[in-house]
Amino acid sequence: MSINALRARSMQCMLVLALVLVPGGKVLAQESPFSAAMKTTMVQPAAASPFVHAAYVRPTEFGERPHRFLDRKNGILFAAVGASAAADFCVTRSNLAHGGRELNPVTRVFSGSTAGLAFNFAGETAGSIGISYLFHKTGHHKLERITSFVNIGASASAVGFGLAHR
Repeated sequence: MSINALRARSMQCMLVLALVLVPGGKVLAQESPFSAAMKTTMVQPAAASPFVHAAYVRPTEFGERPHRFLDRKNGILFAAVGASAAADFCVTRSNLAHGGRELNPVTRVFSGSTAGLAFNFAGETAGSIGISYLFHKTGHHKLERITSFVNIGASASAVGFGLAHR
């Protein structure tokens, strides 16, 4: 199996993983609902309002603390995702211009023109950031970061394969 085929397979696996984990919400979170309930503290409702119910708040001492989506770590990771996609674009375009063949069946659809190829890699970058955002919103903060690492690794392996087979 070629590197581009492995890259395509890893992107498919990330998409399937996102589609499986995102709808699960708290059920598939990094902690089980039972263990999270055991570590929570009770917040008392306001006495004046009959519509406010008791809520459970997870303490921040367990696991990764809540953070903004566009914090420093994600900013660096997203810049690396964009840079690796740009490198992949440049190597792929160069190889195609010199008679090479695109091995990724998804990218092959867009490889007829430079604009189509740029659209493909920009969409790949946006998709990676979008999946990270979905993981962030559902509380899967470790998967939020891992998504970027997987994309960077897939693009770097595609660049390495493309440079080795010029």
